[in-house]
This record gives sequence, C-alpha cells and structure tokens, in this order.
Amino acid sequence: MTTEAAPAAAPSKRRNGFLIFLRDLLVIIVIAALVSFVVKSFVVRSFYIPSGSMERTLLINDRILVDELTPRWTSYDHGDVVVFKDPGGWLPPLPAEQPQPPLIKAIDTVLTFIGVSASDSQDHLVKRLIGLPGDHVVCCNAVGQITINGAPVDELSYLNLPVGDTSASDTPFDVTVPEDSLWVMGDNRTRSQDSRAHQDLPGGGFVPLENVVGRAFLLTWPLDRFGLIDTHDEVYAGVPEPK
Repeated sequence: MTTEAAPAAAPSKRRNGFLIFLRDLLVIIVIAALVSFVVKSFVVRSFYIPSGSMERTLLINDRILVDELTPRWTSYDHGDVVVFKDPGGWLPPLPAEQPQPPLIKAIDTVLTFIGVSASDSQDHLVKRLIGLPGDHVVCCNAVGQITINGAPVDELSYLNLPVGDTSASDTPFDVTVPEDSLWVMGDNRTRSQDSRAHQDLPGGGFVPLENVVGRAFLLTWPLDRFGLIDTHDEVYAGVPEPK
C-alpha cells in the first residue's frame, strides 16, 4: 500500500518562489533609490518656485529641473537661470516646522532623499545670472539699461516691469563681481530681493559659486507650460570679457 505525500511539496515551492520574488523586488527598489539619489546629488535636481521674483519666466508653484553636472564642465553664462542656497540673510527665517505624522514624515524624507520631493526649495533661491566673476556691472545708463563691462544689454524681452517702465532697475548700482562669485537678479525687477537688495550684507550681495546648485533648464509643471527655460543668449551676445 502507498501513501500520497508528494502534493505537499507544491505549496512549499510556491512559498519559496514568492519569497524570491519579494527579495528581487526589494533589490530593484534599493538600486532604483540609490540611482535616484546619485542623479539628484550630481546630475539633475527638482525644485519648485515659492515666489514671484522670476515672473514672467517662472511662476509661483512652477516645478523646474536643475542641471548640476554640465556647469561643472562648461561653467556658467550670462542669462543662465541659476538655483543657489541662501548665502546668508537673503531669506527670512523659516517658520517652525509643523509636526507631521511619523509615516508622512518618513515618506517625505525618503522622497527628498531620492529627489522626487523638493522640500528643500524654501531655503534656495532662483535668479538670472547677470554678472560673472570679474564683470563690471552698472545700472543704469541714459536709457535705463544695465551695462556689463561697458556694453549695454537690452533685457526688455523677458523683464516683468510695470506698464510704461523701461528701466532695468529702480535701484542704481555699480559693482565689480569678485572672483568665484556671481551677481544675480530676478526677472520681476520691482518684486525681486536679489543682489541689489543685499549689498549691505557681509557678502556684498554676491553669490558664492560654491552656493550654486546648478542651472535651471526645464520647466516640468504645469504641463501646459512644459518646456526649456530660455537663457536669452542673444541679449548678452555683445558683452565683452572683463578687463
């Protein structure tokens, strides 16, 4: 007489197959998270726009991608839109963080780690690069234009100015950009607390290059405005090298 014990092996095989599947899935998730972290840290990073200082180029709550890698090889150019960490005193103190449920906080921490969330946007700023190291930047000439190394630049194609106003700045300035620093301004000139507004700080209103995250190159949200961010190279084509 024989007994039928063989079928009991089938559930065991199914259990082992399911465990192998979970193991492989976990490995894939960990690798994807590490790849995302590396991409965020060294290649591309996401930010959202918290203020109107760059209108009409960038609007409040827009989402942008920032190229961290290319500028390390090619440097920056006049007209680039750059994201940088507060040099100190540019932003008001952040409000006290509201307590979050532990699960929500853990999820946000993970999403920020891999670059999906942009929770650190509030301590960064986004402006247009006007002055490179060594540049002599002055405002304004007789027709209200900024001059860089003696050459006037006509920015009216992208500036957001009050109706009838054609002056590139309501605050006069005459600066020479130090080595390893930048002079930046918002496109919404009358509502931008940029380099002009911080000349009395120890940094003189200049942004250290080490504070710059990278160059904003793509507007990703909202979808109806999806596209490349214009650096307006033609505006700065006549700017000579600093003496």
